[in-house]
Amino acid sequence: MSTAISIKELASRNPDPSTAKAHLVGNPPSAFANPWPSYEQPPGGRLELFKMRFGNHPEKNFIPVPEGPNGTRSDELVKVLEPSWGVDQRDRLRATWIGHASWLVETPVAKGAERGLRVLFDPVFSERTSPFSFAGPKRYTPTPCTLDELPEVDIVAISHNHYDHLDIETVKPMYDRRKGRLHFFVALGIKQWFLEHVGCSDDEVTELDWWESREASVDGLGSIELTCCPAQHTSGRTVWDGNKTLWCSWAMKTLQTNKNLYFAGDTAYQLLGTPAPCPAFTQIGQTLGPFDLAMVPIGLYSPMKFASAVHVHPEQALEIHKAVGSKLSIGMHYGTVRGGLSAVFEPVTDPPRRWRKAAEKEGIWCGGGVEGGGADADVKKGGAGLCHVGETITV
Repeated sequence: MSTAISIKELASRNPDPSTAKAHLVGNPPSAFANPWPSYEQPPGGRLELFKMRFGNHPEKNFIPVPEGPNGTRSDELVKVLEPSWGVDQRDRLRATWIGHASWLVETPVAKGAERGLRVLFDPVFSERTSPFSFAGPKRYTPTPCTLDELPEVDIVAISHNHYDHLDIETVKPMYDRRKGRLHFFVALGIKQWFLEHVGCSDDEVTELDWWESREASVDGLGSIELTCCPAQHTSGRTVWDGNKTLWCSWAMKTLQTNKNLYFAGDTAYQLLGTPAPCPAFTQIGQTLGPFDLAMVPIGLYSPMKFASAVHVHPEQALEIHKAVGSKLSIGMHYGTVRGGLSAVFEPVTDPPRRWRKAAEKEGIWCGGGVEGGGADADVKKGGAGLCHVGETITV
């Protein structure tokens, strides 16, 4: 199916223009920073992280990934389902979890259209989230389909350039197959990487700063509004390019059906010991919410003394759910690959267990996934829930 994609610039959604440059380092900017008191650079730098990973730290608690009988997949892990892509619910907004932070989102199908407009967030199909094919974090949960089996995609939105969110072995083949019918949305500084490594032309990549919005329309399929939103994180693909590109989350609105989705990407909420949480999530909720569906990270948060600067633990993820005004939030960024540091501190079964426990305490647990007791999340009830890899959530 041939599609033509058009991009229209919209007015900035920044609720506080006086802070528009607070995250920019230099003029013109040469790097980026988290501009809130909720972030501090972890003490000791890379040397301290190396010691925590390979030394005798008292909090170390390495527990292997659970296995079932004879090396089969354990029931303690998320299931991997054959995707249906929600084809029987064409009138709803559909989001299918590919694993980790990868989601395929499809808008409700317009009258007379063959399908909805499809947006793929942070796609990673590689075996390792690393610059090397032979070393680095390796996935213990496969994707629910191959890259070739993935339905046609119109837009790819990237939250930042870490290897577990931006995968050359995924975006390059996608572009080669869909050249001229695929558009990339990225945060500041990442466009050049796509031009150099993927081979995109300048008009095939839209680079945005926080709070900038674009309307993306696909002939015959519909239109969406994408807004690049703040997040508390970092960036870098080598030891030399730390924070040289921006990180973000994404808000997406379907213009024909007015469905609202929030993809949190990879973010922290508040470093332990800092005076207040990151204010960006309340701003996002007040400016762009409420959201019908949010995908929020819940894993790779250990050890919290360091990781809480850039990742959220499940209880903090629930605060993001409330701050952005999400009717239904599904946990992600767990159950797929172990972090280089968190691998020796965080059992892979902890994130979904803690997410459920925190949601139950608030009275908003809606079930689903590995903690759902075999039942799907109750999307009509809303609140906080889970799903399996390959499962489609519809709202």
